[in-house]
Amino acid sequence: MLIPFAAAVAVGLLVLWPGGAPPHKPSGVGFDQPTERARVTEVAEVNCADVHAEQQPQPPSPGGQPPTGGADKGKPCQQATIEVTTGENAGRTFKTVVTPDALRHYTTGQDVVVAYSPKAPKELQYAVSDVDRSLPMWVLAAIFALAVVLVGRLRGVLALVALAASFVVLTLFILPAILQGSNPLVVAVVGGSAIMLIALYLCHGLTARTSVAVLGTLASLLLIGLLGSVFINWALLTGNTDDTTGLVHGLFPDIEIRGLLLAGIIIGSLGVLDDVTVTQTAAVWELKEADPSAGWRKLYGAAMRIGRDHIASVVNTLVLAYAGAALPLLLLFSIAQSSVGTVATSEVVAEEIVRTLVGSIGLVAAVPLTTLLAALVVSADRREPGLAEVADMSAEGEGSGVGTHTGEPIAAGGLADAMAGPKRRRGGHGRRRKR
Repeated sequence: MLIPFAAAVAVGLLVLWPGGAPPHKPSGVGFDQPTERARVTEVAEVNCADVHAEQQPQPPSPGGQPPTGGADKGKPCQQATIEVTTGENAGRTFKTVVTPDALRHYTTGQDVVVAYSPKAPKELQYAVSDVDRSLPMWVLAAIFALAVVLVGRLRGVLALVALAASFVVLTLFILPAILQGSNPLVVAVVGGSAIMLIALYLCHGLTARTSVAVLGTLASLLLIGLLGSVFINWALLTGNTDDTTGLVHGLFPDIEIRGLLLAGIIIGSLGVLDDVTVTQTAAVWELKEADPSAGWRKLYGAAMRIGRDHIASVVNTLVLAYAGAALPLLLLFSIAQSSVGTVATSEVVAEEIVRTLVGSIGLVAAVPLTTLLAALVVSADRREPGLAEVADMSAEGEGSGVGTHTGEPIAAGGLADAMAGPKRRRGGHGRRRKR
């Protein structure tokens, strides 16, 4: 069942492979503007009134440049001299003024990112758009990788490899294919399936347990896609609720923004789904190890008791993750002079509600579905030999003193030991033979 699915994913990757993002004429807005590296060479205090008229306008920043605001009376402004260190104009300097109430200030030697506007007057071609935070980000990434490897060991290394592969699929296939005009939903399903197959089999091995987790994840993704499509259309969501989406749509009008919203829901749910399905499958296998005689009904019931706790924690995690990402928006609505119903049904909030609830429904459905599949598979695939089978194997070894089930001699009382072996492997439930 999974072989045709994996083959279909491979064919989808080949057919939809974009070959890179399409070229476009830079708009000079937000992230779509040329940037260069620069360094602060000097910082001086100046009178705000003297430089107010000469202050350079700051262009919109890709990362959301904090506003400089107005100058507080009686407080000096900060004038920084910036030297461009990369690009065709490396070595050029310019000055920028920061008022006392600004959120960001500069220090001598600090690395910054500057926006470059080649068509602007020479004195206005460069302006600080962000600070260079490469070093702390790389250090944090290194600490994360070290923690994963120290705790997870080989599994941790494989998890990092799978993470890198996920980024490769995302940046080389999913994003360029959407920009090329392919259907975002189809691209998300194919790309998400490829990420799922790579991550699960690489981290957990090519086993029946992993295959059950793959099936549970796939079925839940299909449910999320179906529910997302229904409620996005029913709620008349456009997906165009922020400046970034509007900029993307302006640069590439052929992109289906509503499909982009649905693709985001599917990809965003994929990571948490992997956790749910792998955990539930592992629980069923461990329960079977603890009690080899348990049937699929008993395994399902025991694993579902674990799954209910898992559902409560995962749903809460997903809701809080979306709430944390939209915290500034929630703060604005908390002080708005509008009713809760009006705020909740506005498109910018309704989009997040649909995203959260559709993903949560998929997660909830993944628990019983994956648990049932795992219980059926492990019960059919892991039968313990009965007493009659053990006796037959012992009889075949009589005369030579060798039991065929182990290839080793059976001493006095060996048959009893062989018959009690399965019980002892269950965790010591069998009674020890007195010596």
